[in-house]
Amino acid sequence: MSKLSNRFARLALLVLAPVLIAGCGINTIPTKDERAKAQWAEVQNQYQRRSDLIPNLVETVKGYAAQEKSVLVEVTEARASATQVKVDASTITDPAAFQAYAEAQDRLSGVLGRLMMIQEAYPDLKSNQNFMALQSQLEGTENRITIARRDYNEAVRDYNTEIRTFPGALWAGTVHRWAKPMETFKASPAAQTAPSVNFGTSAAPAAPAAPAPAPAQ
Repeated sequence: MSKLSNRFARLALLVLAPVLIAGCGINTIPTKDERAKAQWAEVQNQYQRRSDLIPNLVETVKGYAAQEKSVLVEVTEARASATQVKVDASTITDPAAFQAYAEAQDRLSGVLGRLMMIQEAYPDLKSNQNFMALQSQLEGTENRITIARRDYNEAVRDYNTEIRTFPGALWAGTVHRWAKPMETFKASPAAQTAPSVNFGTSAAPAAPAAPAPAPAQ
């Protein structure tokens, strides 16, 4: 009878052990870590979507406002710079790498704002169907970027709180020693200022002054 009881006890322990372990929070850190990484991947996806729109946007604007060369060059260079910043899952726990990525994307956001303002000086561009479609796609992508960054920040704050408070801190210091604080996006100073662009180079030259009337005889 005692052998049968021991077997039932061992069986019950095997069944209940996973439940007890899960209940004590050992899986919370990996779960929150995966959620934050999924949100990070979404941020990257949306930035890539924006990057893919830029070449067609630049070419369309160039067809109507080729004289705005400085802005077109700035956008192209900012896109290239943002694309060259290599990121992966480890970037979010590397402050320097994360800052480099965020700054490159914020810089691109700034010059894109200037590019979009060019339309105000070129009525033909403003009414071009291709430009309007690209503008709509870009605006939608910018909105998705904002949402993706917000969701990422929320997931990271949740994760960072978990590894710094009890009982998560206990697991982070023992079982999950790999767990490191993650970085969050912060609003850049440039994002707080409306973009401006000088259309002086493309303004039509002023008409010459009319000659003074001849004096009466």
